[in-house]
Amino acid sequence: MTVREIRLFGDPVLKSACEPIVEFNEHTVALVADLIDTTKLPGRAGVAAPQIGVALRAFSYHVNGVVGYLLNPEIIELGGEKRLVDEGCLSVPGLWHKTPRHERATARGFDIGGNVVEVSGSGLLAQALQHECDHLDGILYLDRLETDERKLAMRALRDSDWFMNR
Repeated sequence: MTVREIRLFGDPVLKSACEPIVEFNEHTVALVADLIDTTKLPGRAGVAAPQIGVALRAFSYHVNGVVGYLLNPEIIELGGEKRLVDEGCLSVPGLWHKTPRHERATARGFDIGGNVVEVSGSGLLAQALQHECDHLDGILYLDRLETDERKLAMRALRDSDWFMNR
């Protein structure tokens, strides 16, 4: 369908909890297509619906050559230790910070046909599942940073060209 523009830090849709999708219809099909098209661009591991201005519980992921999506997802299991991993976000361009994430994650949601789907993974996929589900609850990765790292991130954010020119 369409590659959609990414909403940037400061846009209220990014800090709001999203509504569940209650009807799996042509609008949902179009949203999924837009999420997938937007996620498939190089360097993108995932895009959540609020990042394209839609306050619904949906995201797409593109990790290790696998492209998928979940509707109304929830994290149902986290495993392994929390580790600090380099993380960035399309809605906070140019910033990468050590973010605490579990090594493994499983998310459950639905496909466009209303069928239950589970996605499990470790490494980047686990990180993407946690990151994208956070977006649906109005949480940015900056909110997960430890205190000193968060101070560095906020300073870098204030100094960034894109943020000051908004």
